[in-house]
Order: sequence, then structure tokens, then C-alpha cells
Amino acid sequence: MTQAIHSTAPPNRRAFAGLALGALGVVYGDIGTSPLYSVQTTFGEQGIPATSHNVLGVMSLIFWALVMVVSLKYVVFIMRADNKGEGGIMALMALAQRSARGNVRLRWCIMILGLLGASLFYGDGVITPAISVLSAVEGLKVAAPSLSHWVVPITLVIIIGLFILQRRGSAKVGAVFGPIMVVWFAAIAALGVVAIARHPEVLWAFNPWYGFTFFRDNGAHAFLALGGVVLALTGAEALYADMGHFGKKPIRFAWFGYVSPALVLNYFGQGALLLGDPTAVTNPFYLLVPQALLYPMIALATVATVIASQAVISGAFSMTREAIQLGYSPRMEIVHTSKQTVGQIYLPWINRALLVLILGAVVGFRSSDNLAAAYGIAVTGTMVITTCLALIVARRQWGWSRTLVVLAGAVFLVIDISFFSANAIKIEHGGWFPLVLGLIVFVVMTTWRRGRDLVLRELKQSGLALEPFIASVIAHPPLRVPGTAIFLTANANAVPNALLHNLKHNKVLHERNVLMTVETLEVPIAEYGERTEITALGHEFYRLVTRFGFAEDPDIPAALVRCEAKGMGFEMMDTTFFISRETVVATDRPGMPLWRDKLFAFLARNASSATAFFRIPGNRLIELGTQVEI
Repeated sequence: MTQAIHSTAPPNRRAFAGLALGALGVVYGDIGTSPLYSVQTTFGEQGIPATSHNVLGVMSLIFWALVMVVSLKYVVFIMRADNKGEGGIMALMALAQRSARGNVRLRWCIMILGLLGASLFYGDGVITPAISVLSAVEGLKVAAPSLSHWVVPITLVIIIGLFILQRRGSAKVGAVFGPIMVVWFAAIAALGVVAIARHPEVLWAFNPWYGFTFFRDNGAHAFLALGGVVLALTGAEALYADMGHFGKKPIRFAWFGYVSPALVLNYFGQGALLLGDPTAVTNPFYLLVPQALLYPMIALATVATVIASQAVISGAFSMTREAIQLGYSPRMEIVHTSKQTVGQIYLPWINRALLVLILGAVVGFRSSDNLAAAYGIAVTGTMVITTCLALIVARRQWGWSRTLVVLAGAVFLVIDISFFSANAIKIEHGGWFPLVLGLIVFVVMTTWRRGRDLVLRELKQSGLALEPFIASVIAHPPLRVPGTAIFLTANANAVPNALLHNLKHNKVLHERNVLMTVETLEVPIAEYGERTEITALGHEFYRLVTRFGFAEDPDIPAALVRCEAKGMGFEMMDTTFFISRETVVATDRPGMPLWRDKLFAFLARNASSATAFFRIPGNRLIELGTQVEI
């Protein structure tokens, strides 16, 4: 009440400010902590001397990379490709596939690109917390070199604590993310301003000519240095992925009005420090901090990197749910951590897997410098794929001319592929790590999708046609018992196996029989008018199709409530759900190699039950098993 009385800003302006503040805390955590390691890695990895011309060249490359990739490509271009307000690689893949309807080959190519991008994102999700927290704690090497051996143990403790807190969700702590990041960006900007005031000649780096001379003077070493420069762009994908949570305008406002100036000031501040003291290249970020403020800055940086890690972890949860809904991942337990915010979810299995992999990365690589080699390959690979998918949308959905698409593609892809190539050379030095993780995820996703297609094919081939079955039931009526039976089936035109088993073994048929199919659309949220479709088949048989968006949780009881508006009511205490649970048997039949058949069978056995996933009351459910050979 007090806030309402004293505030003079219009409500929509206050809401906009709140969204922009939230974007600072969630969207910009990753890219906001990049100054911790970007400049240090760029010079240190290739042993490039911190001469005045090299410093100006690197600063120019970082500045123009932020302008061309983050500002122009992501904030201006990519964020236009929203799938009904949602962003991210899976949403973009669904949007591109929807724009390519009728072209089976193009849809297949889009699916492969999207899954590759999603797979690399998981590799990014493992490396981001590891390198971010490590680089923050490594400030101890500057503040107290005698404590250097504690860097890895402290990092492990912080990461374990972060993942333990995931079960409680980010709803309670999310409110403080924004203000902390406001302080973080203000602090790094102030450090940069002080250093720039001492060596204002660093501002010459705004001239792109210094970037060209850097390549001219350093040759191949300059190209390889792009692998360090790209670290300044890590987190750019988050601008697009979190668009659905905050909207385009707040994210764009926060970037151009606060984040981008703070980052440029800090990077140029580190450059100014190197102009005055080339030996500071060992850790230019922390050497920029006055000695008296070093420990508070280490604490603030650690909190900022935890926030950056939280954004990536939450993104992995959201992407997994989308993959489940779109049919690229087995069902998993999804826990909602907030009653107010639908997007705040927790997936225990993904949480455990990420924790183990991140701890392994910290112990295996042991420093942010070593992890930097592994980091860039995942980031740049996702950037290339995002650009390709966005160009498809621009051509086929926005109606851009072929010439404009080629020009935009030439500009963005040349930059993306240059960064990717510079990082590809480091595959043997750690770049293999996210590629292996991505390959494993890609194999799992494609195997699950192909396996489900094979199962549905077998069920269709062995299933009975629905209309002749209904006719035979009417001609030779079995005993009808009171109540409603709902049979969940993926093939709406065939008799569900569960119905056949119930009729064969129990010798009865319910008074009302509903064949229910759950469909996932290529949009995040289904429109109200397309959510349910009811078709009367005669003699108290009905076909019910209920649809959900890929960002929604399929809630069957809620869908049945909506059916009342279309004249079909359900009394839950008088309704029984029948589900056929397939036991997959791997064989040498054509379709997939035997090892993939076995992998799919393993995934199917360990998928969560339909009861929890579809929110079906356990006391109203009957599962009937059937064996399927693929």
C-alpha cells in the first residue's frame, strides 16, 4: 500500500522496470561475469605479448564482437524470431519446422540442427557453472597466493550448495538476483572508469582499424585469440532463451541502457590497466581492484557467478521439459517450485546429472584457463545453429527476399564460423569435453524420437481398425457396466490395446468409452479454441483429442474439465483411466541398429510413469501391459 501511495510512475512503467530488473538478474548473469576471464584468456592462451597495439587490438575485437553478435544479431535480429513470445533453440526449431510445413526434407534438417544446438547447450550448461565459479574464487590467488590450493575445494563446496538449493526453487531467491546484479554491473563499470581515467588512450580501441592491425601483426596467433574473445559473448544465447519470461523490450532496454555500457567500461578498464602494466595480464580483472576492496569483490563476484550458473541450470530444466513435450526425451519427474510462476520447475534427474558432470569438470580441469579451451566450442556451435534456424524463419515466415537473407547470413555466419573455427583447433586441449557431452545427448534424443516412431508403427500395424470394431461390438454386445472409461492412445483411428485387453479378460465394456489422444503443438501455449476436440463415434464411443503447447505441462484432469464447455462432462469418481504400458524388446528388425534398440528399451523402462506425468489420479488408473518388438 505504501508503495502505491508514494510511487508516481504509472503501473505499466513500474512493471516494465521490474521486468528489466529481473532480466538483469536472470538473463545477463552469464555474459555479465565474462570479464572475469575473457581478457586473461585471450592474452594468456596464445602467449600474445600485452603491447600497446595488441591491447588496443584485443579491446577493439571485444567491443565490435559485442556490437555485431550481441547487439545486432541477438538483440535486434534473433529476438524477432519469437514463437508466440517464447525463445530458445527448441522454440526456434519448432517455429522453423512450422514455417517449413509440406517440405519433409527441410523439416528433417531443421530437426537435426535444433537437436544439435540443444545438445551443445547441455555442454554449455556443464561448463558455465564450473568456469564461472572457478574464475571468481581464483581471486584468492591474487588476494592471498598462499590459499591457492583452496580454490578447487571451495569451488566444489559452492557448486554442491547451489545444486542442493535447486529443490527449493528460485522463487524465493530470485527477487534478490536483480539488485545484486545491479550492484555487480555498477562495480565493474566503476573499476573500469577509474582505470580509463588513468590511461584514456585505450578509448582509441573504438576504432575497428586496431582490430585489423592486430590480425596483421600477429597472424595465426590473432586468429586463435578469437577463442578468447568469444568468451566475452558467452551468455548471449540467454537473451533469446529467456525472452518468454521477461519480453523483448525489457531485455533490450537492460542491455542497451545498463549492461552493455558497464561491460564495455570494464573491458576497456582492463585494457587501460594493461597499457600501464603489461604484467597484469596474469589476472587483469582482479588486479584492477584496489587492495582494500579485493575480498569484498571476490565475494560479490562469487555471488554473481552463482547467479549466472542458476540461469543456465534453470535453462536446462526448461529445455528438458520442452524436449519431453516435443517427443525427444523420455518422461521425467517435473517438480513445480512456485505456485505463482509456471516456468519455475525442478527436474531431479537432470539436477543430479549436471551436478556430477560439473564436479567432474572442476576436478578434471582445475582452473578457468583450462576450462576456457572447452567453453568456446559449445557456445560458438550453438551460435552457428541459431543463426541458420533464424535465417530459415526470416526467409519462409517473414518473407525476406533471398538477397537479404544471403547478405544477413554472410555477415553473421562469417563471424560465427570464424569464432567456431578458432575454438575447433582447441578440441584436443579440452574442446572435446562439450562435444562428447553434446554427442551423448544428441544420440539419446534422436534414439528416443526414432524409437517412439517405430513403436507407433508396430502398434498401428498390429492394431484393429476402430470403425469395424465398434460395429462388431454393437452386433455382439458385451456386458456394459456403469461409468466412463478413458483409454489413452497415440493412434486415434485404431482400437487401443488397453481396450482390447479389458474386453478380453474382464468381458465387460463401460457405458461410455472415450479414446483420448494427447498432442503437443509446435507453439509454447495452445490457444483455447484448439485445446480440445470431441468427435462422437456413435453408441457411446467418443474420440477426444486434447492439445498442449511444448512449454505446458499436460494436465489431463484439467483438460477434462474444459470438455464441459463442449457438452461432455466427467465425474472423476465415476471415471476410470486405462493406459497400455509397452514393454519394448530389442530385435534385429530394420529400423535402428541393435545397440540403439537396446538403448531405447533402457530409456523406456526408466521413463517416469504416465500417472505422474499426465497428473492422472493413481486410484483411478489401470495399466495394462503389452510387448512391442522393434
